Amino acid sequence: MANNEIEKHILLKGIDPLLFFGAQDAHIKILEMELQTKIIARGNEMILRGEREKVQDAEKVINELIYLINRDGQILPQDFERVAKMQNVASDVTSQAPDVESVVLYTRSGFIKPRTKGQEDYVRCAKENDIVFSIGPAGTGKTFLAVAIAVAGLRDKIVDRIILCRPAVEAGESLGFLPGDFREKVDPYLRPLYDALYDMIPSDKLKRLIETRTVEIVPLAYMRGRTLNNSYVILDEAQNTTSAQMKMFLTRLGVNSKAIVTGDITQIDLPEKTISGLVQIQNILKNIDGIGYIYLTEKDVVRHQLVRKIIKAYEKLNHN
Repeated sequence: MANNEIEKHILLKGIDPLLFFGAQDAHIKILEMELQTKIIARGNEMILRGEREKVQDAEKVINELIYLINRDGQILPQDFERVAKMQNVASDVTSQAPDVESVVLYTRSGFIKPRTKGQEDYVRCAKENDIVFSIGPAGTGKTFLAVAIAVAGLRDKIVDRIILCRPAVEAGESLGFLPGDFREKVDPYLRPLYDALYDMIPSDKLKRLIETRTVEIVPLAYMRGRTLNNSYVILDEAQNTTSAQMKMFLTRLGVNSKAIVTGDITQIDLPEKTISGLVQIQNILKNIDGIGYIYLTEKDVVRHQLVRKIIKAYEKLNHN
């Protein structure tokens, strides 16, 4: 490879490679001709080779095409030619597409990617570890990113199902004294998990996934006695678990499974003198390979700008 030549690898996230490459790599041939870059299709990966500037331009075009396919669910051969020609006319054309490597999940309404340094560390930690503890204040994207990472794992066939759970502390975890059937009792405590899923998966598809139990949303108490293989398991609001509940949850993990545990240790709703399982676990599982910890702060808040100021104000109060 000459001094000015480079090689770039691009993964097709959430896309059937045949849809992108075309029959007998017809789409790749269009791109090679328009972009003057060697493109090798290999599984769900593309390898770009050529002069540095041309490879960089080709990467922008491919990012744009990946974005369009994920947004629209389809693409035509003329779209490849149109996007490539547009890039050739003006290499500084404003693109809607993000850097593919930074995207966690594409949705019909756009894409999900880390928006702060802390969130970038969070996503990287989830890629590198089988169990991740994400600890931080409200508004830092702990739950939303955890669900996005799990949905991406299901989409990419890394796992076969997703299980999301929360401790229903306010209902005493027994739930028996509340009126209504099972769903009516637990829905108020699980609603944030449903909301995150509906942002990422079309409602008709999510309904099918729930009906087939490919996606489960359950109170923590209903996890007892299970072994979860080939699954992405999320425990949300983990600051409200007891030590026994945390141990029970972590020991559910089976073969080829991953877990993300999220919580805010400044908002513990357990009875007085009850030790939070999330607080305790940080000392119990220190320095174990395959387990990662991420601590988000007010700098990672991605809600309304006032939320960051509110968190800082309460921190000052607690330190006084």
